[in-house]
Amino acid sequence: QVQLVESGGGLVQAGGSLRLSCTASGRTFSSSAMGWFRQAPGKEREFVGNIRWGSGVTYLTDSVKGRFTISRDNAKNTVYLQMNSLKPEDTAVYYCAAAPIGATMARYAYEFGYWGQGTQVTVSS
Repeated sequence: QVQLVESGGGLVQAGGSLRLSCTASGRTFSSSAMGWFRQAPGKEREFVGNIRWGSGVTYLTDSVKGRFTISRDNAKNTVYLQMNSLKPEDTAVYYCAAAPIGATMARYAYEFGYWGQGTQVTVSS
């Protein structure tokens, strides 16, 4: 049974930083992508970025490029979302997600079969 457990959300002032963690268990993830999404109140879930677990190659959406980075620790089966220079518009519930084995290019929510519980990030102005 695949489980994704997130941590690291919280309240931060604009310009600050947070690091989210997503620890995965239940199967091998080396041949798939892990994604980060966010959902603000009243808005649709938005793709933030992904990482190909095996190669470590990452992709980030334009709105967070240069501010956010994604990395992974194979030994800990954990993926990180480092968020710097946070803005009030980054306020949302952040979710990590795991794509099926072989789906290394997943970017759309429907491509990810497993989701974490979400963690709240609030950026004050």
